[in-house]
Amino acid sequence: MAVSFSRKPAFSHAASALGRGDAPDLRAKLLAAAANPYIGASAAAFLFLLSLCALILLTGDPNKGSPLIRVQLAKIGATLNAPQGWREALVNESDHEAPLTPGALDLSAQPFAEHPDEATITVAGDIAAPPPVAAPGGPLLQAPFAGLSTPGPGGGLLPVIAGDGRTAAEAYARPFTADGRPRVALVIGGLGLNPQTTRAAIETLPPEITLSFAPYAEGLQGWIDLARNHGHEVLLEAPMEPVDYPANDPGPFTLITANRPEDTVRKMEWLMSRATGYFGLTNYLGSRFVTNDAAMTTFTLTLKARGLAFIDDGQASLRGGPIPRASADRIIDDELAAGAIDGQLKMLETGAAGRGQALGSGFAYPVTINQVKVWAAGLSGRGLQLAPASAMAKR
Repeated sequence: MAVSFSRKPAFSHAASALGRGDAPDLRAKLLAAAANPYIGASAAAFLFLLSLCALILLTGDPNKGSPLIRVQLAKIGATLNAPQGWREALVNESDHEAPLTPGALDLSAQPFAEHPDEATITVAGDIAAPPPVAAPGGPLLQAPFAGLSTPGPGGGLLPVIAGDGRTAAEAYARPFTADGRPRVALVIGGLGLNPQTTRAAIETLPPEITLSFAPYAEGLQGWIDLARNHGHEVLLEAPMEPVDYPANDPGPFTLITANRPEDTVRKMEWLMSRATGYFGLTNYLGSRFVTNDAAMTTFTLTLKARGLAFIDDGQASLRGGPIPRASADRIIDDELAAGAIDGQLKMLETGAAGRGQALGSGFAYPVTINQVKVWAAGLSGRGLQLAPASAMAKR
């Protein structure tokens, strides 16, 4: 009996038989799976990723061989030499931009420093390095100066008299050299509350024009830094009680005639610690406060202890004191009309010609800023010298 052996194993015969019987069922299952939207989408995504990887491998780096330039982040946007606090002074260009305010980034809560070891404060009693000197006609140096400040309320800085006797009234004033001609000075106040008019005053008015800022302004330190960078000396406004208070209320830190001396000092310290770099205070309103002897004595002695000047809008012209003082001879924009402002500026020139000097005061109205800009441009040709308000201050 002959036995024959096949070269195919026994299980391949079974598999062939099974395949022939199940082929239709397998095709049906595959077609059903392909019709499923989830399985179809997953397969399409897989094929897309596979194709993308193959494309990258084939093409390589598209920038390969191109020149490569690296720029320091500090140089982007030309901010390397910008005054500290400049971001606070920017106005939002769009409603979609996030505001850069002290509340958002805490930009004006403390002095800035390029390096951590520079964030130090020298208080009165320490003999600091010789005071820095600004270039004539150029930007004023960045505040604070060593030895002229100490920590104050809310993390700010309070002015102090340095151990060598230097004061903020001297250090932060704009340098001035008289040339023998009659001098005219002008203070423009109410700045910091309206970004557009504040920037216009800082950037378009001559640097000899003194600027005063409201203590409640957002980003106050940034505005002061920007003003000094444009050459303007700066005053800080002290809200004072008017005769029609509280119907006319200058704010929560208004200096009130009936306050106890310690309460007046406490309010003044909050106001003075809002920023640094100002050479003195000026009044905002105050028709009742400046006529009260006790209130003004507390105010003046506090300024003396802090080494500050006091420049007023004319309401305190009868007040002297042991501090650098000056009072405006006239307010130039009581009547908001270009012709009326021009007339007041002409009267200011007449006063300077007769007495040798004159000081005016105005508010940051657009018409005021425009008329002062035009007036100041021709002042030298009329035989007068434009001077900062600090040059008018006497003890």
